[in-house]
Amino acid sequence: MRGERDLKIRHLWQKRKSIVFAWLISYSVVLFVMTMISLIVYAQSSKALKSEIHRANDSLLKQARYTIDTQIDLMKRLNMEITWNAKLQSLMYSTKSPGDAQFSAYQLVKDMLTYQTSYASIDEFYVTWEQEDSLLRPGNVRDLETAFNTIHNTGDISYEQWMHTINNTESNRFLLLPRLDSASSRTSIAYLTHLPKDLNDRKTGTVVVMTDRDRFQEAVESISGFSGGQVLILNQDNEVLLSNLPVSVDQDRIVERLSVGGGTMISPSRDGGSELFSISSSVSDLKYALVIPSNIYWEKAEYVRKFTYISILISLIGAGVLTWFFMRRNYSPIQQLVQSLSDKNGERSEGNELSFIQRAISQTRSEKERIALQLQMHQHALRSNMLNRLFKGKLDSPVPYEEAFKSFNMKLLSDRFAVILFMVENDESLSSKLSGIDANERRKLVQFIITNVVEELAGRHQHAGYVAEIDDMMVCLVNFAEAETQSFKEDLYAIATEAQSFLLRFQMDLTISIGGIHLSLAGIAEAYQEAVDAMEYKMVLGKREIITYDEIRIDPADNLRFGYYYPLQLEQQIINWIKAGEYEQASRSMSDITQRNFNKPIVSLTLARCLIFNLVGTMVKAINELGDGESSVLGDNPLWMDKILACDTIQEMQQELFGLLEEVCAFAAATIEKNVSQERAESLRGLVEKVTRHIEEHYDDSSLNVNTIGERFDLKGSYLSKLFRTQKGEGLLDYINKFRIDQAKRMIKCRQDSIAEVAKHVGYNEVATFIRVFKKYEGITPGKFKEMN
Repeated sequence: MRGERDLKIRHLWQKRKSIVFAWLISYSVVLFVMTMISLIVYAQSSKALKSEIHRANDSLLKQARYTIDTQIDLMKRLNMEITWNAKLQSLMYSTKSPGDAQFSAYQLVKDMLTYQTSYASIDEFYVTWEQEDSLLRPGNVRDLETAFNTIHNTGDISYEQWMHTINNTESNRFLLLPRLDSASSRTSIAYLTHLPKDLNDRKTGTVVVMTDRDRFQEAVESISGFSGGQVLILNQDNEVLLSNLPVSVDQDRIVERLSVGGGTMISPSRDGGSELFSISSSVSDLKYALVIPSNIYWEKAEYVRKFTYISILISLIGAGVLTWFFMRRNYSPIQQLVQSLSDKNGERSEGNELSFIQRAISQTRSEKERIALQLQMHQHALRSNMLNRLFKGKLDSPVPYEEAFKSFNMKLLSDRFAVILFMVENDESLSSKLSGIDANERRKLVQFIITNVVEELAGRHQHAGYVAEIDDMMVCLVNFAEAETQSFKEDLYAIATEAQSFLLRFQMDLTISIGGIHLSLAGIAEAYQEAVDAMEYKMVLGKREIITYDEIRIDPADNLRFGYYYPLQLEQQIINWIKAGEYEQASRSMSDITQRNFNKPIVSLTLARCLIFNLVGTMVKAINELGDGESSVLGDNPLWMDKILACDTIQEMQQELFGLLEEVCAFAAATIEKNVSQERAESLRGLVEKVTRHIEEHYDDSSLNVNTIGERFDLKGSYLSKLFRTQKGEGLLDYINKFRIDQAKRMIKCRQDSIAEVAKHVGYNEVATFIRVFKKYEGITPGKFKEMN
């Protein structure tokens, strides 16, 4: 027996970690706490009951105050409207003849009929007119004694008492006045206001607004019926205006107590006494008081005490039964779940069942997440492959694309599609900033960021966006929502702009191209090709731009002409400037050539490449004519041509080209300095400056030529031209012609002279000669130049 008892004790000790034991302790603690709370509630219930009764009575008083104050507020508002009536003011305070005064009084009482209609709950109102000893009522004017007999002569007060009340009561006071109507005599609550005195300090009149006490009786009886007490309405002088019970000794004591401080208790006890509650009106000086017999309070307290005892007993019994029932009921499914998991995992639960379930669920979730991650990786690769085939125009898929889209949870909103390409231009700087990540992970991170940002932006514009990687570019397929097509292009540009701006936060510099809008899945390949064509134009437009296919699209119907401007004379001039070491002149001419060719609405990529190759060829010619051969310029830059041709954009090519140009011009200038002595060079520069000044001063002389200039400076014309070419890089005759043409261009722009007149002004007697020279240097005739400007 002892051994069996030890086994039971050991078994119970092992079960101490079971959830059943934990529940039993928890329920017991809850039961103990609730029991203690019940006892505390009982201990405090008597105190709380009194507070609640006071609060309930206070609420009843406030409810009654709201009802009564509504009527009081109507009385005060009517009193104010009558007081400030413009006709009343005019009647009381203006000097009028008796006839005019009577007419004004007649108009006023007609207006008072309107007040009588608007304030239906006001039983009587009038204005006393001291100047005429009259009383103004709605619709009539009466002398004071006649008005008293009509309104107040119930036998309760005399005419003299009424006049004394009207004249001697303070302004803005509530008081009781009898009122006589067709049915019976009534007592009314009146609100009395004296009008201001006139300029002679004489009384002008009094406004009286009356409401029968019956209109307040319902609110008073609702409180007394609920609480069983007495309700009083008092004015600011503590005079009782209304009471639901007859005046008694207690009522006099209540009024006396309110005069020294409201809200105090009058002899509270279990057997007798009363409880007093008072509250002030929110719109007037009235006070509302409620007196409740104390025996009502103690009757409710005894009921609460008995109810508390019974509730504690029932709670103890019910809590014990429910604890045992719910503990068995709740443990049954946990026991079955533990048994099922134990059979599946081959592990038995010796301790807490919830810990065992948590371990089993954690293992299952880890396995599920691992499988889901593998599926997601495969799904992403399959989705990218499907989009790649669509972009390449491969529509012969073994699975229809519509079903493929559904399988990848890619919703097709309509049959309108467009493509946006994203090219990251700063891969090298990103590599340096993300140095702790290998190249493959870095590429995946960039793709992940671009994919989420672009697809989110497409969704904000109510469209669907799906991103994939193709040929080192991120490609977004945009499927438009069923809406007005006029805003689609604006939405595409907005998506591109917002994506470019937002991804700058991640220090990604993007060039973005946008294809056209096409119908059906078959049009996706065309939209992709248009986006690729637009991306190629970053060579002309530069990186970090947003290029739309509509900007670079060439419509044969537009009959556009692609001009190519690089005349041989200008090329020779650039070579001469390079040989003369004039970097500023040479770079300015190259910049003018590129601007003239590229500053057009549409530029052919083929012509753009040809121009860059020709500029590179000009550099080669200049270097060869310098006799550089294997000199230091090419030796210091062995791969200069490869660098230029490897640039992605025209701007980058220009930077490389101008950098080499500066070095070549510096080398040419150094060569000239070595070949010509310093003194001769200075003399030649001075001579050339004089010749230049002479040309600028006499360019309008038709006899100005190389020989006349030579004679002017006592030199042979051909020799002087040779010296001039050495310093300026161009012949003397070319300089004369160019200067005359520049002046002619200025005159054509600024003056209204004819071509013949301009020719004479710049030194050409023959218009044909002027036109021929102008076209030689400018490529167009002066007439065409004038039309353009």
